Amino acid sequence: MAQKNTIRIAIDAMGGDFAPVNEIQGAISAFNSKSSDVDFEIIFVGKEDIINDAIAKLTPGNLKYTIFHTDDVVTMHDDPTAVIKKKKNSSLYKGIELLTNDNADAFLSAGNTGAVLSTATILLGRLKGVSRPTIGTFFPTEKNYPVFVLDVGGNVDCKPRFLYEFGVMGSIYISNMLGILNPKIGLLNVGEESSKGNEAALQAHELLSKSDLNFIGNIEGSDIFKVKADVAVCDGFTGNIILKFAESFVGLLKNRFRQFAKKNILNKIMIALFYPIFKKVLKDFDYQNYGGVPLLGVNGVVIIGHGKSSPLAIQNMIYKAIEQYQKDINKKIEKALNQNILQQN
Repeated sequence: MAQKNTIRIAIDAMGGDFAPVNEIQGAISAFNSKSSDVDFEIIFVGKEDIINDAIAKLTPGNLKYTIFHTDDVVTMHDDPTAVIKKKKNSSLYKGIELLTNDNADAFLSAGNTGAVLSTATILLGRLKGVSRPTIGTFFPTEKNYPVFVLDVGGNVDCKPRFLYEFGVMGSIYISNMLGILNPKIGLLNVGEESSKGNEAALQAHELLSKSDLNFIGNIEGSDIFKVKADVAVCDGFTGNIILKFAESFVGLLKNRFRQFAKKNILNKIMIALFYPIFKKVLKDFDYQNYGGVPLLGVNGVVIIGHGKSSPLAIQNMIYKAIEQYQKDINKKIEKALNQNILQQN
């Protein structure tokens, strides 16, 4: 794919809980802190008057941007499958349409995840060799690098073939984005033995074993933080439960610290003294540092953010989209999947 001098990032400016302010602040921050060898521009997609009002209250500086006006907004309560029919003039739909028509190079949204998944799949189409697009995310580990878990909610029910494809896509993604050569792929299961699991897991294990991936076999939930595998493959039902549980863990710790501090003045002093350490330790658990999650398997660069995405999270989503575009991840996924198909046939 020929790379453009200026990368065009379309942002669903109406999608997040704090839209469009956080989206705009994140874009400004990304532009102000970008490296000199990267040139990009932002296309804010949404209600023009609201976006302009928000920009007027901020300091955009030298931010290069345009506004693509839309009248409608996809809410978190909208049926994802109904967006295609009922909300074609929404910021989410039009943003993906810009990407489809090659009027943008990447699309970001902190809005309705299901709507982004379904709309992107229909408008952009799937990469050759992909049965189902997948959403993956990074989890912190005991080591200095994270583990990539997929699927985390895109596909609740998975056929064995889907799980195999997730392994291929995950392997390509982290080898390019994290520089991990020949990453280890593990199949999340109820036990390490190859005979464990339901029928889908058993068949997926067989497919992964026959592939040229660095498949290490089944892994258990306790292996995720230990980085036994660099990529953990599972169905979206399991992955989403793990994700939501992990996201709540930091909140639990913070609550425990507050309760501890309330008991007496000595405890308050102890918490105050050790707070900087706690903050550094928990930094890797903060979703803001990872930005958003990639939607892999669609014919375009799509990043999905948390509904409560902060400006820092938006900034990191922009950087992640640029990197994914520059490294041509989609073309490499397509090539890898179709090579494996030929080998297995």
